[in-house]
Amino acid sequence: MNDAMHKALNDQLNHEFYSAQVYMAMAAYLSGESLDGFANFFIVQAEEERFHAMKIYQFLNNRGKRVTIQGMETPNNTYKSVLDVYEQGYRHELEVTQKIYQLSDLAMNEREHATIQFLKWFIDEQVEEEALFDSIINKLKRIEKDSNAFFTLDEEFAKRSFSPPAL
Repeated sequence: MNDAMHKALNDQLNHEFYSAQVYMAMAAYLSGESLDGFANFFIVQAEEERFHAMKIYQFLNNRGKRVTIQGMETPNNTYKSVLDVYEQGYRHELEVTQKIYQLSDLAMNEREHATIQFLKWFIDEQVEEEALFDSIINKLKRIEKDSNAFFTLDEEFAKRSFSPPAL
């Protein structure tokens, strides 16, 4: 693995940790609004992002490359509504997808076959993440005026959990 690929993967690892911070900020906002189920959704998202970071961490270590942990900017902590939180989460996932695509392009250009194979998991994961956010946004728009449906969705998200697969 050349230096450019190593740096790009290390940057992505740090972005995954930043994504966890973004989702914890969203969870904190929702907790502050007494929407604990919606908050739990983002706590689980944060756990997934940390898992993604550690997956890259392990890959770099397995390739004999040193990981460097970087500082991160403060995520947004202000939102207008639950819908706004999910729309911003969706935009964040689109940004992550573009970063993964750029990594994949670099790996292909460098003929870095192990990294190409490794990144396929992340590409599939991003398809799932984008579909999940899109689905929730559509549901929130449909139930906007129905408080019973809104709180039912909140209760549903309260049951959500994360069980990480083996690294």
